[in-house]
Amino acid sequence: MLGLVSLTKRFPGGQGVLEVSLEVAKGEVFALLGASGSGKSTLLNLAAGLLPPDQGQVFIAGQDVTRLAPERRRVGYVFQDLRLWPHLSALEHLLLVMPRPDRKRALDLLEQTGLLEHAAKRPGQLSGGQRQRVALARALAREPQVILLDEPYSALDPVLRERLRLDVRTVLKEAGVTALHVTHDPEEAMLLADRVGVMSRGRLVQVGTPEAVYWHPTNLESFLAFGRANLLYRDGEALAFRQEWVREGGELEGRVLERRSLRGEVICRVQLPWGEAWVCLERNPGETVRLDLQPLLRYPAQP
Repeated sequence: MLGLVSLTKRFPGGQGVLEVSLEVAKGEVFALLGASGSGKSTLLNLAAGLLPPDQGQVFIAGQDVTRLAPERRRVGYVFQDLRLWPHLSALEHLLLVMPRPDRKRALDLLEQTGLLEHAAKRPGQLSGGQRQRVALARALAREPQVILLDEPYSALDPVLRERLRLDVRTVLKEAGVTALHVTHDPEEAMLLADRVGVMSRGRLVQVGTPEAVYWHPTNLESFLAFGRANLLYRDGEALAFRQEWVREGGELEGRVLERRSLRGEVICRVQLPWGEAWVCLERNPGETVRLDLQPLLRYPAQP
């Protein structure tokens, strides 16, 4: 449904997107995961037509839309700052962008996104989560073939964010629309995406299911993108493992330096032969432990 072929966009200072190719299937929710400045939003804007590429092509439903204006691409966009119109009600937001204004369909979309009872309210009368839903409903009202979401939950509190992103996935799947979702949050990528692509320094460095990329990162950038990461250095190698991968009963001896509780989970800072690491472990400071670091990933040490 959405095809990006060798897309490149360079900016002064070296940031941008470099020869990214990607195919997102019809009805798929695809997450672009990476740190700020890795090129995620630039790639989204290239797909939307808000930026012209220096080279490469954008295809939607098999049509080359690289030179088409954004409004002719049948793309819906949910911006990070939402960009709602303060003088319009939730219902009016949808009617304004519809190819053919249809009040019944607009009300159906508001019901689908949990906003029917707020149809007459303006953005200033809505909560943060409700405004988020208006932005999503407006994007769907355009009858898009592809919907693009640029970190739409970053301004919400953690409790609301966790609930809303699951609701959004349900809405997208029910609508059958193809979605390209930008996030720097690995948990969000795991919850939302059918597949995930890791962006680093303008390049797409790995693509796969969230589980595959989490357990089998092919490079250090992909490992770090999913967080909870420990990196220790030995003999020119970076030894990488996650906090939750560690088990007791192995051959590696360590000493507990600190204990903390995080969302009902106990984590400990442990002194190991090659340095300190945080691990999921219910022990107390001063105790000696024997650990099994499996899987233990090895990458070339970065300069």
